[in-house]
Order: sequence, then C-alpha cells, then structure tokens
Amino acid sequence: MNIRLHESWKQHLEEEFGKEYFAKLAAFVKDEYRSKTVYPPPPAIFRALDLCPFEDIKVVILGQDPYHGKGQANGLCFSVNDELRPPPSLMNIFQELHADLGLPIPKTGNLDPWAKQGVLLLNSTLTVVAGQAGSHQHHGWEAFTDAIVQLLSDQKEHLVFLLWGKYAQEKGAIIDRDKHLVLEAAHPSPFSVHNGFFGCKHFSKTNEYLEFFDKKPIEWTL
Repeated sequence: MNIRLHESWKQHLEEEFGKEYFAKLAAFVKDEYRSKTVYPPPPAIFRALDLCPFEDIKVVILGQDPYHGKGQANGLCFSVNDELRPPPSLMNIFQELHADLGLPIPKTGNLDPWAKQGVLLLNSTLTVVAGQAGSHQHHGWEAFTDAIVQLLSDQKEHLVFLLWGKYAQEKGAIIDRDKHLVLEAAHPSPFSVHNGFFGCKHFSKTNEYLEFFDKKPIEWTL
C-alpha cells in the first residue's frame, strides 16, 4: 500500500507504530483493502497528518469516521474533494462560519487550505468500508488517534481543540486544559446543530486565542 506521512509524524509516532495493536490493525486494514471497497484511497489514510506537520499544528478538530460514500473521503474530517457537494454537517459548519465571521459560504467542501495552515482535521477512525458507517471502529484506530491527541496535549502548548458532539468530547477528555483551549459544542449534524453548535462562535474564539499567544490566526476563507 502506498502510504504517505510527513517525516515529523514518522518520528513522533515511531513508538506507536511498533506496538502490537498497531501491527494487528495494519494487517486488518490491508486485508480489508484487498477484499472490499474501502475509503479513503490508501495514500490518503494519513493525509490529515501528512498535510499538517507536527510543529505547525495550531488547531485540532476531531471527527469520528471517514465519509463512506463513493469518492467523498479525502483523509480530512468533514472535508470532501472539490467536485463534490459539501455534506450537511459541513454546510452547517459553513453557516456558523458565516454567522461568526461574516465570511461567504464556500462553494467547495475541500478543507485542504485549513490543514495547510495548521488545522489538524483528525478522524478517530481513519478507514471505512464503502456504504458501511463505523465498519472499521474497534480495530485499533481509536487507540492510535488517542495516542496522537495525548501526544499533542503533552508536547505542544496553546493549541485550540474543537470538540463537536459527545463522541469528540469524550475523546478529548485526556487533553490538558491548563495548557490548551478546549471549545465544546453540539455536533454540526442536522440532528443536533440547533442544540448549541449554531452560535458557538468557535472560529472567532480560536483566532482570538491564537493571537493572544502571538500565533498567526487561521484564514478560514476557502
């Protein structure tokens, strides 16, 4: 499998890659790609990390699963490629972005520009079988991404973690709130967006925090 991963992450995750659970996970994922249609394409499995070197990270957005529709998953949580219509949760994110900062609603759902500014768009599970949401949960990905969150919490300072929905909030329980800003809200899904996601102003709060610590704010325009 053709896997791409930024050199900075190879160094920081070397110990994790050597653990027994990860060997079992890797074997499982390889077999799944051989026998089924699995998303995203193999080069994009670690794309969130590949686009966002460890030393550049300012913001972390935690998702759950890759999109399981044809061609949707591109390795970044909530993101889809340019030619695809933004899914409902992403459209709600854009609605809040517009309400918070007055930015125009993007015509693309491709969040690469955020990643390249230091926004880590990390799903908890990094692969999924086509049409089967949650199909690769509980095979080791969660332990791997928990290790990433722990690593960032321990080794970085003054990051902003955006935790949208109960799942992300539970995953983010390990974050050191004395060192980082943790912002929580309802998930942007149409089923919960009116329970506190709309009006959360996480985008302006993120930039205010970054500027306070002399970091360049995120240009959220796409």
